[in-house]
Order: sequence, then structure tokens, then C-alpha cells
Amino acid sequence: MPDVAELQKSLGTSFKQLSLLEQALVHSSYLNENPAYTGGHNERLEFLGDAVLGLIVAGELYREYPGLSEGEMTRARAALVRRDTLARVAQSVDLGDYLLMGRGEDSTGGRRKIPNLAGAMEAVIAAVYLDRGIEAARDMVVNLFAGEWRKLVDAGAAIDYKSRLQELTQSRFRQTPEYRLTGEAGPDHDKQFTVNVEVNGAVAGTGSGKTKKEAETEAARRALESLGDRFTE
Repeated sequence: MPDVAELQKSLGTSFKQLSLLEQALVHSSYLNENPAYTGGHNERLEFLGDAVLGLIVAGELYREYPGLSEGEMTRARAALVRRDTLARVAQSVDLGDYLLMGRGEDSTGGRRKIPNLAGAMEAVIAAVYLDRGIEAARDMVVNLFAGEWRKLVDAGAAIDYKSRLQELTQSRFRQTPEYRLTGEAGPDHDKQFTVNVEVNGAVAGTGSGKTKKEAETEAARRALESLGDRFTE
């Protein structure tokens, strides 16, 4: 088995049962070419990890984004748990370097294939869940997926806070929210903008970001939280 000490550091966790992590790294092709190997491959762990990841992401979306409707949460979760996303997260910790696979699979670029990386990432999540429990798995997912989460929010994919806030203010106050730039700091290549959003004549939320759009989006999200909004489809 490969030395997984560095991988555990990258994952931000340490295993009590190292055999669980080792199994998460075994591709089924390895067993086909190594009949003497008595351990299992990672497909059962992959199945469990898919469910654990879905639960964690759904819980985080529910807690952190109270302005989202059921449909928006569904779309956001789908974006975060799809194979491409999982593969990018796996690449961020060099997971492919640790996989055990058959020579045939390896020679055809198996360590870089999206299905292999995504499956191994799900298997690792399951291994952490079995070894240390749901909170440890949640902590790891929140940490490893932070960049993907930020990209989702920045791109406005499925989470359109500004539109949601406008819907709310028009229905509740018969007016649209007003965004005001209140601060700008840092050099040109690393600006930080601060924006207030006013609703019904009062500041309802403040946000900051590297662009005005990002700051406005964060301000809208905070305004939705402060207004206690719950949207339905």
C-alpha cells in the first residue's frame, strides 16, 4: 500500500482504522491483476460516500442559506456532488497518486480519469464517516469543498440572492432594494469592496468581496437572513 501519511494531512484528518482509508484507495482493476490481494476494492465505500456527501451538503445548504427554495437547494447540491466537482476536489489533494489500480488502467491515464477520482473521493468520505463519525466527515467536506462552494456562490449558480431579495421586497414593501458602495480598499490587483443593501429605508445587509457584484450578492444574502425570509417554489 502507498504511504498515506501525507494524504491524511491533506485531508485534515487521521484514521484510527487505517485499513478503511487503504480500501478507499483500491480500484477494482487492481484485484483483477493481483489475485493474491485479499482486501476489497472501493466500490461499496463509494456507494456509502455518495449518500454521506449528499446529506452533508444538504445540511450545510439548509443551515447556511436560509433564502434558498427547495428547488434552488436541489440544484446547488447537484452542482456540488457531481463527478466533475468531486474529481477537482480529489485532484486538490493529489488523490490519484495514492490509488492502487491495475497496470492496464494505470497506463491509460486511470489516475486522472474523472470517474476514478470522483469514486475514490466518495470512498474516502465514507471511510472517514465509518472511522470517525459524521461530524469528522462534515468537517473534512466543508474544508475540502470550500473552493467549489465559493465558486458556486460567486457564479450565482442556483443561488440568486439578489433576485430573491428583490422578489421579497417588492411583495412585502412594494419597492426594490438599493445597493450602495460604502468602502473600497487594497491595491488594484487585490481590491476589497464593501456594499450595503437598503430595504424600506434601512440597511438590511452588508457584504464584502473582491468585486462589486460579489459584495452585492453577499449583502443580499445577509439581508435575506436578517429579514427571516423563507421562499417556496
